[in-house]
Amino acid sequence: MYIEHLGLKNYRNYEELTINFENKVNVILGENAQGKTNVMESIYVLAMAKSHRTSNDKELIRWDEEYATIEGRVKKSHGPLPMQLIISKKGKKAKCNHLEQQKLSQYVGNMNVVMFAPEDLTLVKGSPQVRRRFIDMEIGQVSPIYLHEMGQYQKILQQRNHYLKMLQIKKQSDETMLDILTEQFIDKAVRIVAKRYEFLRMLQKWAIPIHSGISRGLETLKIEYKPSVDVSEDQDLSKMVEVFTHKFDKIKTREIERGTTLFGPHRDDMLFFVNGRDVQTFGSQGQQRTTALSVKLAEIELIHSEIGEYPILLLDDVLSELDDYRQSHLLNTIQGKVQTFVTTTNVDGIDHQTLKEASTFTVDSGTIKQIL
Repeated sequence: MYIEHLGLKNYRNYEELTINFENKVNVILGENAQGKTNVMESIYVLAMAKSHRTSNDKELIRWDEEYATIEGRVKKSHGPLPMQLIISKKGKKAKCNHLEQQKLSQYVGNMNVVMFAPEDLTLVKGSPQVRRRFIDMEIGQVSPIYLHEMGQYQKILQQRNHYLKMLQIKKQSDETMLDILTEQFIDKAVRIVAKRYEFLRMLQKWAIPIHSGISRGLETLKIEYKPSVDVSEDQDLSKMVEVFTHKFDKIKTREIERGTTLFGPHRDDMLFFVNGRDVQTFGSQGQQRTTALSVKLAEIELIHSEIGEYPILLLDDVLSELDDYRQSHLLNTIQGKVQTFVTTTNVDGIDHQTLKEASTFTVDSGTIKQIL
């Protein structure tokens, strides 16, 4: 798949923008703070209905305006697909093929993107929250059911935390409601954990050969899910429910004392090992970068294997963060098969055929022009 047309209205520093792209590498050049990343972000938001840079949608709306619009035409194997997202202070409206989508979980996944930005290098060394967000966003692209389950889980978690707080400050004394919420919580939690196990197993399958290639066969990558409850991948859902129930029975008093849910998918993590050593703790900066790059490239292949089409790749200011060898490996991998957007201040020093054949655009103060 590829995006052939993008239109923005009142988005960040763009009052109005309409632009067409080809199904190849598109390089967006410009100094910092001119709007390069905003174009990249808008493509991501069109696909995912949320930004990778902020959780506050109001920041996406141009100063002093009421709403922002992103629209795009995506070419897929079965034909063109018009998509539109209107972001206002009241919320978001999403349209697919001119039809308004009742739920964002039905909208996400119609256009698939993989974003690789400098902050993604923190996937390995950053907080567990960064890795959980990565897992949830990526599974959500290929599984609308997961997004729906995740939304329900968050609601139950909120209710459960509120009730635990009420019990903690003695505004409630009846624990029956807590037991009901716990049962609902566990039902969603085990489904999420099982799906995450499955996703990471597939991701590892694609990442191992990629990592081996980048490390010239010297390193073996392993990805491991680290749940906060002692469940394992080979357990079925009923066994997981049993383990979760036992855990929550044991810590019920402690949760009431603390007024919060102490275990569950919202506290899980994933670990990366290179040659058996934890990359976060013991890996060099080079190993951490190779791991992050391998995972991102594996994501492209995983999405392709799941939906039969390659996603759109967004490389936001990341080439300058990689050495020549990793740059070449990345560009060789995508050459000719993935529509790619690259933002950079300049392409000097990146000597690669892929960039020589790219469409190039310049951005200056929210105006974008193609260099012909």
